[in-house]
Amino acid sequence: MVHTYTGRERKVKETLEKAIKVSGLSESFGQVILPAENVTRVRKSKLVSEERRLYPGYIVVEMDLSEETLKLVNSIPGVTHILGTRKEPTPLSEEEVSSMLEQIERSREQAEPEAPFDKGENVKVTQGPFAGFTGTVEEIFTERRRVKVTVTIFGRPTPIDLDFLDVQPI
Repeated sequence: MVHTYTGRERKVKETLEKAIKVSGLSESFGQVILPAENVTRVRKSKLVSEERRLYPGYIVVEMDLSEETLKLVNSIPGVTHILGTRKEPTPLSEEEVSSMLEQIERSREQAEPEAPFDKGENVKVTQGPFAGFTGTVEEIFTERRRVKVTVTIFGRPTPIDLDFLDVQPI
């Protein structure tokens, strides 16, 4: 595990891959992985798929441990250190790596929508016959991209089932 500045993981990964090719140490390195998963969110009334880091500030590098490879990785701008001590990095176990790769693969297969609001939050209905009403989120069904909102109609609380795109947080 290589610790980087948060938000610069992708740049560090690309720079490290270029440095590996230029240095001629390709046989000492394997994969360079940016652990991330795909998430679908509602932004400005549209579903947007984006990438969320599983371990912000870290990339995973498969490499043979030698003084040359350690110097190369530590010389990359944006790398703060390799997990472990300066001379003896701590490797990840096979189980840790395989579970991380499974999680990344699952997220590529099916991006789970993320609810843009929480249970109990006040929201405004933007579309449909109840447009303009405000209510409270009672239940969230992320897999169906639906939300149950209680609105007050003629002085009575009424539960309505809406799509994520039909409501927005207040």
